[in-house]
Amino acid sequence: MKWRGLEESKPGQQAATLREELEERKALAAQYVPADVQQVSRQTVEQLAASGMAGRILAVGAAAPSFQLPDQDGKVVSSQELLSRGRLVICFIRGRWCPFCVAQLEAMNSVLSQIEKAGAGLIAISPQTIKQSFFMRDQHHFRFPLLSDAGNQVARQFGLVYRVPDEQKQVYSRTFVNLPFLNGDANWELPIPATYILERDGRVVYASADPDYTRRPEPEQVIGLLDQFAT
Repeated sequence: MKWRGLEESKPGQQAATLREELEERKALAAQYVPADVQQVSRQTVEQLAASGMAGRILAVGAAAPSFQLPDQDGKVVSSQELLSRGRLVICFIRGRWCPFCVAQLEAMNSVLSQIEKAGAGLIAISPQTIKQSFFMRDQHHFRFPLLSDAGNQVARQFGLVYRVPDEQKQVYSRTFVNLPFLNGDANWELPIPATYILERDGRVVYASADPDYTRRPEPEQVIGLLDQFAT
């Protein structure tokens, strides 16, 4: 299965929106992924949605926890230092093995200059190891820090963490998504994908989380909010 990136548009062809890219990846999965595997993924999403965890995430108006995490080069990055420069956009993702996470970060990477022009910074946080983040940055040429959240410690403070159900664990094991290897621990835990905007004082001014990993906010929406907060 070939996952076409957002940067692979032909010359003169209008770049796809993130939603269009995600829909294309869903269509490819529907075509090539076995039906039983798709069913397990749907059940997991439905269970997470029914649990109501998306309604219990760190919400707008709350104070985000301070954190220090290593980036793809092993350099420790401090949230306080980032916020001293301006607002901060945080994308919590599952890992480099997730094509929908890759699509989101490619889309955000393509508008990084606009995010910075709006006076904000951008980071991505995942439970994957530093080495996996390095590989991800190198493969996709991301121009913003990819932070490794060992044990989902930061994601847990944002209310995003769930334990992978046994049925999903079996599917991942069969499809070479070896989370203990990719994340460096045996917890089999992941964050639901989420996008946050933090004000310079660490206050949450935008929060979007969805148990359905195929849905992510459009970069243009994030930029529009940054412009709005700046006025």
